[in-house]
Amino acid sequence: MESYLKENFDVEPKNPTEEALKKWRSAVWLVKNPRRRFRMVADLAKRAAAEKKRRKIQEKIRIALYVQKAALQFIDAANRTEHKVSEEVAQAGYDIEPDDLAYIVRSHNNKTYDFHGGLQGLARKIKVSLRDGVLSSDISKRQQIFGFNRFVEKPPRALWMFVWDALQDLTLIILMVCAVISVGVGIATEGWPKGMYDGLGIILCIALVVVVTAVSDYKQSLQFKDLDKEKKNIIIQVTRDGSRKKVSIYDLVVGDIVHLSIGDQVPADGIFIDGYSLSIDESSLSGESEPVNIDKKRPFLLSGTKVQDGSGKMLVTSVGMKTEWGRLMVTLSEGGDDETPLQVKLNGVATIIGKIGLAFAILTFLVLTARFVIMKFLNDEMGMWYMSDGLELLNYFAIAVTILVVAVPEGLPLAVTLSLAFAMKKLMNDRALVRHLSACETMGSATCICTDKTGTLTTNHMVVTRLWAAGENKDIRSKEKLKSSISEKVLTVLLQSVFLNTNSEIVKDESGKTNIIGSPTETALLEFGLLFQSNYTAESKNVKIIKVEPFNSVKKKMSVLVALPGGKLRAFCKGASEIILSLCDKIITDDGEIMEISDKQRKAITDVINGFACDALRTICLAFRDLDTGSSSDNIPETNYTIIAVVGIKDPVRPGVKEAVKTCLDAGIIVRMVTGDNINTAKAIARECGILTADGLAIEGPVFREKSVDQLKDIIPRLQVMARSLPLDKHKLVTLLRNEFKDVVAVTGDGTNDAPALHEADIGLVMGIAGTEVAKENADVVIMDDNFKTIVYVARWGRSVYINIQKFVQFQLTVNVVALMTNFVSACTSGSAPLTAVQLLWVNMIMDTLGALALATEPPHDGLMKRPPIGREVNFITKVMWRNIVGQSVYQLVILGLLQFDGKRVLKINGPDSTAILNTLIFNTFVFCQVFNEINSRDMEKINVLRGMFDSWVFMLVMICTVTFQIIIVELLGTFASTVPLSWDLWFASVLLGSLSMPVGAILKCIPVDSSTSHGIKQHDGYEPLARGPDMA
Repeated sequence: MESYLKENFDVEPKNPTEEALKKWRSAVWLVKNPRRRFRMVADLAKRAAAEKKRRKIQEKIRIALYVQKAALQFIDAANRTEHKVSEEVAQAGYDIEPDDLAYIVRSHNNKTYDFHGGLQGLARKIKVSLRDGVLSSDISKRQQIFGFNRFVEKPPRALWMFVWDALQDLTLIILMVCAVISVGVGIATEGWPKGMYDGLGIILCIALVVVVTAVSDYKQSLQFKDLDKEKKNIIIQVTRDGSRKKVSIYDLVVGDIVHLSIGDQVPADGIFIDGYSLSIDESSLSGESEPVNIDKKRPFLLSGTKVQDGSGKMLVTSVGMKTEWGRLMVTLSEGGDDETPLQVKLNGVATIIGKIGLAFAILTFLVLTARFVIMKFLNDEMGMWYMSDGLELLNYFAIAVTILVVAVPEGLPLAVTLSLAFAMKKLMNDRALVRHLSACETMGSATCICTDKTGTLTTNHMVVTRLWAAGENKDIRSKEKLKSSISEKVLTVLLQSVFLNTNSEIVKDESGKTNIIGSPTETALLEFGLLFQSNYTAESKNVKIIKVEPFNSVKKKMSVLVALPGGKLRAFCKGASEIILSLCDKIITDDGEIMEISDKQRKAITDVINGFACDALRTICLAFRDLDTGSSSDNIPETNYTIIAVVGIKDPVRPGVKEAVKTCLDAGIIVRMVTGDNINTAKAIARECGILTADGLAIEGPVFREKSVDQLKDIIPRLQVMARSLPLDKHKLVTLLRNEFKDVVAVTGDGTNDAPALHEADIGLVMGIAGTEVAKENADVVIMDDNFKTIVYVARWGRSVYINIQKFVQFQLTVNVVALMTNFVSACTSGSAPLTAVQLLWVNMIMDTLGALALATEPPHDGLMKRPPIGREVNFITKVMWRNIVGQSVYQLVILGLLQFDGKRVLKINGPDSTAILNTLIFNTFVFCQVFNEINSRDMEKINVLRGMFDSWVFMLVMICTVTFQIIIVELLGTFASTVPLSWDLWFASVLLGSLSMPVGAILKCIPVDSSTSHGIKQHDGYEPLARGPDMA
């Protein structure tokens, strides 16, 4: 079976090839209900059509953006007159139509833009202040006139549509036809109402199956809808009511002033207000990879594009479906997401079992029909055929079809969807947003996590705790002492460096309280600066900022060029301490004089940096350089700076991280820290977290880069910390771990430059708070609280999903084997099937929808993280599972066989209805065998299967419902279900025989099973505990 599955039903978790997707689809055979079974499978034809449509729209946009149609614009501008605004727009107080406003940006029409008065003119016409933004009281009015920032989406499917999908099951349709014929023939032969009971029983049972299936599918769809909405929700920074705020992209309105920085997605169409070195990637819209520089001459910004470099502010001019991105978004979701490897694999399992089931169904029908014909022949009745004979043959056909219903496990692939939906919802509560379904599965196999330091292992709440300035360490515990120890000249330059060289903003909220909006490092520096100068804005207004080079993870520095009040040009630079120090050749002394740095001073500063870093502090170096006034160039210099200060910033380790790292190590997951920070800081934090051990290796990015692949193969097994790394170093490490060491790698990231590593990794984990939109688009899971502990929760749920599906498969295969063999053997020997069509439909619901609910939604337990990861190439149906399936099947078949052939004598069942009582007893015992086997399946290796059972309310509810309805079927619905009420003794016997499957299961679990693979490598299949103890620490 496994070789067949690997050959035909094997797809990659990320970016599977079109060929692999088509291959497994063509291998699927005997699908009872394609609409339901493939509902969560990508529609390749629809996807191809959507891609074609998307390319057409992109080409149209490209022509509009890059060809420009200059002549047409010229004619358009010459003929343009002031459009009269509609009464509705005029009454709202606006002087421009929404469509005219949208046209300006969409067409990139400078002539029309100038015609309306440029930026200031448009701001006047839409009644907004470019300084204070829109008023909160105007938002609903703006949404009414200019529209909402939402795209047209398919309406959610109603419950009746899921009912209709469930009714598309071919076998159920055949059974319904049989039932209707049975009712007609039955009434004709046996009269009303007795003749209709058999057929009506099948119809009622089909109705119950359809309703339960539809409700389960409908609830799943609602969960995915909520998750999808959360995935698309982006938090935007805007200026409203004169202050800077964070709002949802859905709440953005025309007139909003939006703040943009590297990695952001432009949330709507708009006009550039001001900014520095703003570069936009428009490839998502136009397909062109060249970035576009935005300035006053080319001020148009399009929704859906990405900020590649720089920062800026924009005025929103159109939202939602009035943007080109809105039209394109409609096509983006067409065709659905790729199916997960487990979904594909279980489609393969369902195909194999379906073929076997079809063979048994046909054989059962042939055997029953042959026996019937032979009996007629022996009784010399071949020439006499009655309506009752037709009804008997129809009943045989219905039993064969029902065997097929039970045999084809449509619920297997859908159980994966159910389990994933449940896991994703629970992970949302644990602050993890799963963007791609397959990540949930793959995380269960993770063998290595490459994690960032700042904000993931640490709290990201930074405070300046140490300062070196003007050649000496300063005591910053006392504000007065600090002020007295720094001269006025040095303090002025220091504060200029803090307040002018920043991309953060100090704002006041409605209550007048000062808030800082920006990165934690910037916030710490600005809070430090505010200790000395609370009215920094007054001085900043007199300074003209000429050019800004924002911080990026490659240069590891941020620079700014400013014109001071006297006209003097000054450049400021800050960033990674050793990098900034290498750019400096001068130092500012305590009295404000500038002098050359001696080698002794440079060594002393390096010692200060290392001292701060060894105390687990993040070190930032501040420097400046005065330029000649006559310099015409606005380029920021790269050398000859004067060092001002080295700042030590404390970023404490998050509570619980050390325990989370230990949990990972216990689970066989290696944790590696990959950071851009100083190596001494990284080592100190890594030791505190339990990542760096005595025999572990810490290395710097530049050293890692210089090594050959062969050298890296020797280094990587011991590598635990990589400091001063570039995003390309992270990408190289991930690639080597996956390709050379065959690791399943999870990697964290937050910046735009982390996108390649996130895309390359098996599981890309992006930070929800610090992460950019570009990084999030390339990630599989968003860690919404930026906490390493949350990553461990994702790993737990990943393992839980995989093992839950294994438990469900084990349970379902056992039911399949027993139901098929019982009916087939009975048909061959006695000429009748002990389990009727109605009873088999009920059994099908127990093992399909209800079984999936019970077993596929079990929450994870701590034991999951005390086992090695699930191997890449491990067999899905393991030897442990086969042991349990075969053992339980043999036990149940023996019990049911004894009841079938010798039950009347053993249990002393006599009387005219003894056969009906025995068949009811067999049915009841069979169902209780499944109930107790479902409990058995909660743990495939441990004997104690009751642990945590009462904590799983879904499991308990399914058990209670199954038992309750079984009692109702036997005692009250006998007319429809072909059952008769049982005595207390027979009820006790049924439950006792069913419950014996639990001690049988315990005995089976004592039988040792070799779980090694054919390659001779000991790989985990879900059950073997890791070696533990001091020697393994």
